[in-house]
Amino acid sequence: MNQTVLITGGAGFIGQRLCRAFLGQGMQVRVLDNFSPQIHASDVLPDDLAGKVELIKADVRDRDAMKQALTGVHAIVHLAAETGTGQSMYEIDRYFSVNVQGTATMLDLLQNEDCAKDLRSIVVASSRAVYGEGAYQCASHGTVFPHQRTREHLSAGMFEPVCPVCIKPVALLPTAETAPFLPMSMYGLTKQVQEQAVLLFARTRGINGFGLRYQNVYGPGQSLKNPYTGILAVFSNLARQNQLIEIYEDGEESRDFVYIDDVVEATVRSVNHAGPFVGALNVGSGQATSVMTVAQEIKQFFNSDSEITVTGAFRVGDIRHNIADVSVAADVLGFTPGVQFKDGLKHFLTWASQQPAEDKAAYARSVSELADKGLMGSSRQP
Repeated sequence: MNQTVLITGGAGFIGQRLCRAFLGQGMQVRVLDNFSPQIHASDVLPDDLAGKVELIKADVRDRDAMKQALTGVHAIVHLAAETGTGQSMYEIDRYFSVNVQGTATMLDLLQNEDCAKDLRSIVVASSRAVYGEGAYQCASHGTVFPHQRTREHLSAGMFEPVCPVCIKPVALLPTAETAPFLPMSMYGLTKQVQEQAVLLFARTRGINGFGLRYQNVYGPGQSLKNPYTGILAVFSNLARQNQLIEIYEDGEESRDFVYIDDVVEATVRSVNHAGPFVGALNVGSGQATSVMTVAQEIKQFFNSDSEITVTGAFRVGDIRHNIADVSVAADVLGFTPGVQFKDGLKHFLTWASQQPAEDKAAYARSVSELADKGLMGSSRQP
């Protein structure tokens, strides 16, 4: 019997790649997506997927559409969500409505309508944002999990997190799944609720449940038009137009960038996992790359005349560093990331160079929105 997988948000960056992967395995693929204009360049699937997947064009909060989408499926990959940490700090109602209520609608239907009697697995796209700053090493107190950096410290140019006990400097560690929940944005909080709701349902139902805590996903096909997410897209747009590239804080903040092919592999392995499992797994590269390095690499690739400037500005709710401990995913799924950042970045930039440049003013507008809401600051005194 052919297995049917539902991908909510399946018309997006990760979703389209998953569609192709599951089709290649002979699975029936169903997609529910509302084609949000903030993310999608068009409201149709690409030619290679149109007609091969069953498409339901609807919002995840649409109960009738969701029931239709769930009927008869054997596995669910729940990607549909609003993304962007900064925007989530003032679009609070929308983020909770889509991310939390949309997930609740799905689980309520599964529980009460019994529309997916043969459901065996749910995978939810969680996020490293659930950790906040994540794990650090204090010389006096061992492994610690710093609190959100204060506006007072950031304004004084003190960007590095400190030990929450002794307020002394700490050293970055890979963050494991056992780290406590300390989200520092409304987005991170909604992802925490999404993840825990799905895992609770899976545990209660006796099926597999995976909360995949994606790190910073990038690669060919990602949205170049959404100014609220993805510094790779933002910087590449600016560099191609020889525009000023402004870097927050001191440029040494870092992220764990994970290539799209690795994300798809980990997700497919989760859906196909034979043994029982309910829990969270980090999906990342296990390496940290500074924002300054990203900007320099992009400028060099495009041979751009863009000036790179460190502004000292900061966003309330941003983390300082990010590196994932990916050992548990290796143990559970046999998954290890295979694409180094330099190689993945080259693939992404080669693809981006073939796309039309997006409005360079869009990013400036997104920053202005944050400033208007009191969510931007500067470490430089007037």
